[in-house]
Amino acid sequence: MPLIALTGGIASGKSTIARRLADHGAVIVDADAIVRDVQRPGSPVLEAIRDAFGPTVIAPDGELDRAALASIVFADPDARTTLNAIVHPAVRAESQRRFDEALRGGDGTVVVYDVPLLVEARVDDPWDAVVVAHAPAAVRRERLQHLRGMTADEADRRIAAQVSDDQRLAIADVVIDTAGELDATLRQVDELWGRLTADPAA
Repeated sequence: MPLIALTGGIASGKSTIARRLADHGAVIVDADAIVRDVQRPGSPVLEAIRDAFGPTVIAPDGELDRAALASIVFADPDARTTLNAIVHPAVRAESQRRFDEALRGGDGTVVVYDVPLLVEARVDDPWDAVVVAHAPAAVRRERLQHLRGMTADEADRRIAAQVSDDQRLAIADVVIDTAGELDATLRQVDELWGRLTADPAA
């Protein structure tokens, strides 16, 4: 029953890897989805965010205005630290609950935690393997501009707000090179799945 951490920088192709692993039968626990869940209207996390950043980060319907919050935290490292201190403990608790639930599925279950901020928040957890989706910053900057409509400055700020490629690569047990064609990425994922299912301790 391996528990795998899958991480990568913004626009690194991490979601593509997660989808392929899910196609093979892995149980994906998505950190971003958990963040949205713990920030739902009426939650203690959303109330704490309102208290820390003010009412302008709350949309008229009571939902978190993610764009407004992002404009604050990606421009101010101290604000980002404050946000992480609010959100990370709730995400940790909920993700652990989901891990435990998934791992009750039996010895053949492979659980993958799809998490962008592994280095920042959970690098010392007892993962059976850490998989890093890797593409150079220049490639990811181009993807952010062409696929997400960001300006070059916006893309650079998002990339700079995360840990460096070297820091992510330093914790990797497996690196999947996502800079090339999609088929090449998928072949690497298929090979990884074969290793995980042949030897769960890999």
